[in-house]
Amino acid sequence: MNPTGHPKGLYLLFFTEMWERFSYYGMRAIFTLFMIKALLFDKALASEIYGSYTGLVYLTPLIGGYVADRYWGNRRAILAGGILMAIGHFCMFLSAANYSDIAFAQPMLFLGLGFLIFGNGFFKPNISTMVGQLYPEGDQRIDAAFTIFYMGINLGAFLAPLVCGALGDTGNPADFKWGFLAAGIGMIISILSFELLKNKLIVTPAGEGIGLVPEKKSPQDNKIAAPAMPFIAAAVVLFAAFYGFMELGIIGSAIFSVTIIGPVAIIADKTLTAIEKQRIGVIYILAFFVIFFWAAFEQAGASLTFFAEEQTDRNLFGTEIPTSFFQSINAVLIIVLAPLFALIWTFLGQRNWEPSSPAKQALGLLFLSIGYCVIAFGVKGIDPATKVSMMWLFSLYLLHTIGELCLSPIGLAMVVKLSPAKFASLLMGVWFSSMAAASKFAGMLSALYPDPALPEAPVFAGFEITGLYDFFMIFVILSGLAAIILFALTKTLQKMMHGMQ
Repeated sequence: MNPTGHPKGLYLLFFTEMWERFSYYGMRAIFTLFMIKALLFDKALASEIYGSYTGLVYLTPLIGGYVADRYWGNRRAILAGGILMAIGHFCMFLSAANYSDIAFAQPMLFLGLGFLIFGNGFFKPNISTMVGQLYPEGDQRIDAAFTIFYMGINLGAFLAPLVCGALGDTGNPADFKWGFLAAGIGMIISILSFELLKNKLIVTPAGEGIGLVPEKKSPQDNKIAAPAMPFIAAAVVLFAAFYGFMELGIIGSAIFSVTIIGPVAIIADKTLTAIEKQRIGVIYILAFFVIFFWAAFEQAGASLTFFAEEQTDRNLFGTEIPTSFFQSINAVLIIVLAPLFALIWTFLGQRNWEPSSPAKQALGLLFLSIGYCVIAFGVKGIDPATKVSMMWLFSLYLLHTIGELCLSPIGLAMVVKLSPAKFASLLMGVWFSSMAAASKFAGMLSALYPDPALPEAPVFAGFEITGLYDFFMIFVILSGLAAIILFALTKTLQKMMHGMQ
């Protein structure tokens, strides 16, 4: 392997993740459409279910990361997660195949979501962690490697809405089942490719296997500084507060409680050094800020899908583009732009000009805010019955894609670089738990999507959402403020990273 090349294992992980993401984004492309068109749920309920599902998908990596770090290793966790997700997709197929029998379809829907949630928890943090383990400590190629890996994610995300959308989003509710079936087949391809080639390709630079069952730890290694009971008690108090006073429901209260208490329990481990705790603190601070990014970005599967369905002119050369196809825009732009960003980070890194991870993530939030600003002014003053050019939606996705490339792959690489080895997968789970909170928040915000058929306008922070301009400005303000604050904190966070950039 030459100094500028990458290990072959990276491309196996690329392929494995590509098909897993094909299954995830294929299902996501038609999920809310299935709920409102086949099961006849209203938009607010569909948004809440979507937010709860995507929130839990990103919360369970805490469990998967812990089990892998302590007991199974990355490889076993990935296999278990893949099998669970394949089962989940086939449950969704059965739900859609019997959509007219609501007494069967609805329980089967939630059973499928359960398998997908726990399966993703074992799969997601462990495959991401293995990317970083392919390289020696301090290797400057890691950011570029995660950008390449991220391109694999988005190749799957690009193909998925086109395939699953073409099969399922046909205007006939009976066809949704074929989209879910295609997603399940994608998951099976992912599992098989990983299992067949992992022993040959997933190795360290020295040729040792990566992701094997961890060695048994001494009691001291497993010792947590504070007893478990205070954390459990704190989680119960937080849950009661979220549930009783903020009325976030059982799932929302659980997500936000665990997202707060889980990281606190980890950093309380007495075996951590002061420098390790500061580096973990950087992960936590940035994880908080990316909540605002993903809460806005995840509107792609909810409110932006409603916008594409109802208020976007989807006619192209006399043919109406299926709504689900719009979810491929972000992915195809990632595929086009990711190699360019990989080259940019490598070029800047070789000359010591590369921005720090916190600065890159602040840029990501800024581009996200600008994207919503563009579409907000594009719909300002537009009547709800008027459809706007699809170029407004395309412009939003272009700006969001640039922001995503500044934030998401860099965040994954940062977690790998800053995490102590014994907590690598668990802290990757913490990173994904911020996406859990963001995804649940995204569903709550999507439920505010203005619907002329409703008797009253939704209210956010005391302000009525009277139209799409008001709705999109919520995201402009939230992500813009987060970007400004994170830029101000960049130098402090760099010091806390102790030489890691």
